[in-house]
Amino acid sequence: AITCDTDCLVYKFAGGSVAPQLVAKLSDHDKTVTAVDISIHGRIVTCSQDRNAYVWEPLSDGSYKPTLVLLRINRAATSVSWAPSGYKFAVGSSARIIAVCYYEQENNWWVSKHIKKPIKSTVNCLSWHSNGVLLASGGTDGYMRVFSGFIKGLDSKDAVSNSPWGDKFPFGSLVNEWYQGSYIHDVEWRSNVEKVAYVAHDGSLSVVSSQNQIQAVNAPEGLPYRSLAWLNDHEIVCG
Repeated sequence: AITCDTDCLVYKFAGGSVAPQLVAKLSDHDKTVTAVDISIHGRIVTCSQDRNAYVWEPLSDGSYKPTLVLLRINRAATSVSWAPSGYKFAVGSSARIIAVCYYEQENNWWVSKHIKKPIKSTVNCLSWHSNGVLLASGGTDGYMRVFSGFIKGLDSKDAVSNSPWGDKFPFGSLVNEWYQGSYIHDVEWRSNVEKVAYVAHDGSLSVVSSQNQIQAVNAPEGLPYRSLAWLNDHEIVCG
């Protein structure tokens, strides 16, 4: 799924030398679509500068049914990430809010709970730990933070029972934070080694652990890294 102005384009890859096929065009937003993510179940979530998010449910005929998410934000949505379970997702915004969204069965809609403090500016990037509770975020206030995204009735306390990051994780609690002093452009968990990597506008790549150990390296050109991906436990590629 690819964002394209006010639309989201969904392609299907058959493999081999066959060209990817455009299978859907999701067009309910009326301003620029800023982020998109696909869940483990094939649901697509999009968010936009129109301050809205939609969950798109794949139907048997190949089309997608949109459901509006009650984000309750008054600025643009900037980033979105599904939790590994596929039953909730987080939306970052320039309202200094992270909205953790989940489906409420009795009312048949997606609702959100807000993480506000101590976020001081736009949230640029989000990444979930594999336990589906710890949520890393980075933004234009120069901080990379780890919050708890625990939703009562949805998440199990067993998921974090032996976590090196702490003992109790009430929703919205700040687990730890690191100040970079420069815009954080991307953040990514490597859950099995309990580390988080993030890249910033000052051209740095930093890797932090639950023991507060920090390893950092700077781009040789001095230009910012904008994105990163873990290749394995010991290698990261940056764009």
